[in-house]
Amino acid sequence: MTGVPVLAYVGLGANLGDPAAALLAAQRSISTLPGTQLLRVSSVYRTAPVDAQGPDFLNAVALIETKLAPDELLAQLQLIEAEHGRERPYRNAPRTLDLDLLLYGEASLASPRLTVPHPRLHERAFALVPLAEVAPADLVIPGQGSLHHLLAGVAGQRIQKQGST
Repeated sequence: MTGVPVLAYVGLGANLGDPAAALLAAQRSISTLPGTQLLRVSSVYRTAPVDAQGPDFLNAVALIETKLAPDELLAQLQLIEAEHGRERPYRNAPRTLDLDLLLYGEASLASPRLTVPHPRLHERAFALVPLAEVAPADLVIPGQGSLHHLLAGVAGQRIQKQGST
């Protein structure tokens, strides 16, 4: 754990089983992580799978304040996924729960296990649109630019607001 709390954004997604229930359960689990406070969660959005097959996804973004280091936070998120039956049979497989560490403060990190900002964040409406609901309007994605500018680049992707989580 770090001594100083950091704001982080976590993408939540699911397209197998009961996705709405999975997103709610994930929020509860995230709120109980050590040194972590769940501050806000976006509305839920329905989106088509990207680079994959299967049913539509439900997606949201959670804003947290955490004292967990990035690698510790990732490990905790992966434990929550496993508790909800997440399997990884192949890349972009349908999933019962997907938790992605999108941003961790203003950090830019690249290791074999973790890349922050999430490497495809800037290309995906299913992450950027809910992120815009919980992030400050002037948010800058390190190495990619302003959130406002990035949203314009994904405006053609199908995304449908479903309501609050």
